[in-house]
Amino acid sequence: MNAPLSAPADATTTWVDRRAPAFLRPFLRLARADRPIGSWLLLIPCLWSTALAAGISAGEGAPRPVQALGLMLLFAIGAVAMRGAGCTWNDILDRDIDGRVERTRLRPLPSGQVGLLGAFVFLGLQALVGLIVLLCLPPFAIVTALSSLGVVAIYPLMKRVIWIPQLVLGLAFSWGALMGFAALIEALPPAAFLLYAGSILWVVGYDTIYAHQDREDDEQVGVKSSARLLGSATRPWLAVLYAGAALLIGAALVAAGAGPLAYAGLAAFALHLAWQVRRLDIDDPALCLVVFRSNRDAGLLLFAGLAAAALLA
Repeated sequence: MNAPLSAPADATTTWVDRRAPAFLRPFLRLARADRPIGSWLLLIPCLWSTALAAGISAGEGAPRPVQALGLMLLFAIGAVAMRGAGCTWNDILDRDIDGRVERTRLRPLPSGQVGLLGAFVFLGLQALVGLIVLLCLPPFAIVTALSSLGVVAIYPLMKRVIWIPQLVLGLAFSWGALMGFAALIEALPPAAFLLYAGSILWVVGYDTIYAHQDREDDEQVGVKSSARLLGSATRPWLAVLYAGAALLIGAALVAAGAGPLAYAGLAAFALHLAWQVRRLDIDDPALCLVVFRSNRDAGLLLFAGLAAAALLA
C-alpha cells in the first residue's frame, strides 16, 4: 500500500484525518467513515419500520420496547458495516471512473492509497460484521435481509445502464423499511410495503440532489444519473417524488393504525422536504450537498413521531 495522500476532494478535514492512525485512514475513507450521512440514511428506514412495527405489536397487546431498542442497536451496527461494505464495493467497480472525476479522483483506490486486494479483504471484513449482526435476528428477518443482496450487488453498475440508477439505490437503501417488521413481528404486513415504497421515492429524490454535484463530470465520462436526465426540471420532479413519499408513508401509517403523534412526525417530515425543494439550487454543488445531508434530520423527525406514537400505543 502506498503512503497516504491528502484527504479526497469530496471531503473536508474530519476525525479520520485528525485522529485515526495513518495506516487506517485510507480504509476508513474507503468505507466513508469520515462521512457518516450515508450510514444515517441507510439506518433511518430501519428505525421507521421498527417503531411502526412496535406500535402494531403494542396494539395487539404485546408491547416490546426493550426488544425494539435492541433491534435498533443491531440495525445501527449493521448499517455502518453494510454501508461501508457497499461503498467499498462501489469503489472497486468504479475505480477507473472515479479517477476521471474531480470530486472522487483522490479516493483511496484511484489514488493508489489502497490496492485492489486490500480493498477486497476490507470488504470481506465489513461483510463479516454484517453477517454477525444478521445472525442475531429471527430466521424470517434473516431471509428478508438476504433477499436484498442481489439489488445491493448490482447497484454500482446501474449508472452504466439506466438513466435513473437512483431507483436501484432506493430499492437497496430502503430495505430497512421491511426489516423492522420482519425482525419484530416476523411478518410483512401491507404497512411494510407502503413504507418501503415511500422510502424508495424519498431516496430517489435526495440522491438526485446529491448527483447534481457530479452532473458535468458524469456527462464527460458517460455516466447516467437522474440529475442529468432531469436537469433544469429537477425541482418540480423533486416535489413530485417527495409528495409521493409523504403520501405513501401516510398510507403506511393508516394501514398500521398509527397514533396522532406518528402523523405529527409525518407532517414535520413533509415540511422539511418542502423546504428542500424550495431551497435547492442545482447549479450550486455546495448547497446541493447541504440539502442532501439535511435528509438525516428529515428522517429523524418522522422517526421521533413514530417512536412517540409507539410508546403511547
